[in-house]
Amino acid sequence: MKYSTIKLEKVNGVATIMLNRPEKGNSLNGESMYELVDVFGEISQDSSVRVVVITGAGRHFCTGADIAWFRDFTEKRRQGEEVFPPYVASTRLGLAVRNVAQPTIASINGLAIGGGITLPLGCDIRIAAEEARISFPFVSTVGIVPELGSTYTLSRLVGIAKACELIFTGKTITGKEAKEIGLVNEAVPLADLPKVTSELAKSIAEVSPTAVQLAKKGLYQGLNCGVQNQLLWEEEGLRQTFESEEHKEALQAFFEKRKPVFKGRK
Repeated sequence: MKYSTIKLEKVNGVATIMLNRPEKGNSLNGESMYELVDVFGEISQDSSVRVVVITGAGRHFCTGADIAWFRDFTEKRRQGEEVFPPYVASTRLGLAVRNVAQPTIASINGLAIGGGITLPLGCDIRIAAEEARISFPFVSTVGIVPELGSTYTLSRLVGIAKACELIFTGKTITGKEAKEIGLVNEAVPLADLPKVTSELAKSIAEVSPTAVQLAKKGLYQGLNCGVQNQLLWEEEGLRQTFESEEHKEALQAFFEKRKPVFKGRK
């Protein structure tokens, strides 16, 4: 499928999604949200993809929702027109990001406002430029609640008190500050961000895809599961991976003192 608001590139097991509305700060509208839903679904079914990176074209990662889209929706609803609600699009995108089987990395290269930061919260790993500016202006500026699953994720990352502060005030923090509170995994100078992101993606792309995807599933399941049930899940996961060709290759490589080469699920 050809996309008009995003770019998709697949190289050596790494799929890079680039938000591509730089003239609009890569803001999200109905079209871009549904293109993202589509591309995440496509990638999840592509066994050649080992890891997913999402970033923004130009100076910004994403400046949030295109407010003109909200205005048009409100006006059309007022006139009695049947229009697809932004909040339904938000739910579908939030689910699409979290349902991607492969590990996901958000590379936050500039402004990340509103949906521009709640979208990365749905990713497994976040790396930000130290100079990035991040805010959650939902209640303070737009008069809506946070979306894309952020009310689930944010407090788990930074604690409930800090989450309340960020949401209630809409204050802006830098990428460096985001690292200090645990909102992002790492903050690096903007000039180093592409290299750091690429190196991390490459390192993940080289591990066993079956094992890493099962591990990802188990880690998230473990957030809301009792330890006994999780132990039983791990037993089944171990059974699957012990029986895999990837495990056999890992053992052989270990004894041959070489790096394993994983060819994917069989």
